[in-house]
Amino acid sequence: MLPTRRPLIVRLRNWVGDVVLGIPTLERLAGAGYSLQLVGRGWARDLLAGYGWPVQPLPPKMGQRIQQLRALRHAAVRDDTGFARRINSLCLPDSFGSALEFRLAGLRALGHAYEGRSLLLGRAMPRSEHQHMLRVYWQLGDALLGSAAEPPPDIGMRLAGEHRMQAQALRQQHGLADGYVVICPFAGGTWNKQPKTWPAFSTFAATELPRFKRQLVICPGPGEEEMARTQFPGATLLPAVGLGAYAALLQGAALMISNDTGPGHLAAAVGAPLLSVLGPTEPEQWGAWGHSVRVVRQWPGWPDMRSVADAVAQMLTRQ
Repeated sequence: MLPTRRPLIVRLRNWVGDVVLGIPTLERLAGAGYSLQLVGRGWARDLLAGYGWPVQPLPPKMGQRIQQLRALRHAAVRDDTGFARRINSLCLPDSFGSALEFRLAGLRALGHAYEGRSLLLGRAMPRSEHQHMLRVYWQLGDALLGSAAEPPPDIGMRLAGEHRMQAQALRQQHGLADGYVVICPFAGGTWNKQPKTWPAFSTFAATELPRFKRQLVICPGPGEEEMARTQFPGATLLPAVGLGAYAALLQGAALMISNDTGPGHLAAAVGAPLLSVLGPTEPEQWGAWGHSVRVVRQWPGWPDMRSVADAVAQMLTRQ
């Protein structure tokens, strides 16, 4: 344990799933005595509200980001006279730009030796290309604390009380009884230039899921509302749900069925049963983390609807 609480400036990654996979490392560092000062996307504050960590929204321009880091550095120096003499920040993104911003802000950051940025970091660690990303982040914690440990088998994400109340209000408003199933047919980006969305998802929802007689729920993000409305008309549509309330809704679900996407990681993080339907994504590196996760994958190609339906039946029967 550190003798006193010491500030640590942490740049979060830009995707929901990555931030979720970094939670165990952040908890470990906070538990060891670091006072975390997080910088991330605007939604990160809502996502991490259950922890009480301050989260500064990431500005859009590089110059603004450098000014923000400098301001955090000045505040940290006032609280910790040894701040400037030690590794004082953690750069979770692997981009050259993020490391450059830390350097120009006068910070000594720990991060991965990637994209030729080692000279910009206070300490650069090699990154394994084949380990699960939760372990990749966890090993940065090993380096900072100077001791190795095994990561937890489950994330056990903390939820804020306000988010539990928001989820309960949504359940009452939309008549969601116990046993509802959440579906997430969305996925941002590609993996190895291949789409991460299961092509049969809408057909599966229309032809296979009704036989389980469960209320279906879909929570589209910005820009996904029209797809949810037209391709999944049998699901209860809950648009514009914040990530914290979404996590609380997932915790009360009988099952979530998801592509490789942030909400799938969120479901696993709160211990919800998750059926992860994967295509090109390699679960050994990017899969959702936890005992409640079951993966269906038949790459190259996608799982057929019968395989996914059988997995749904088995997961719902266990409850």
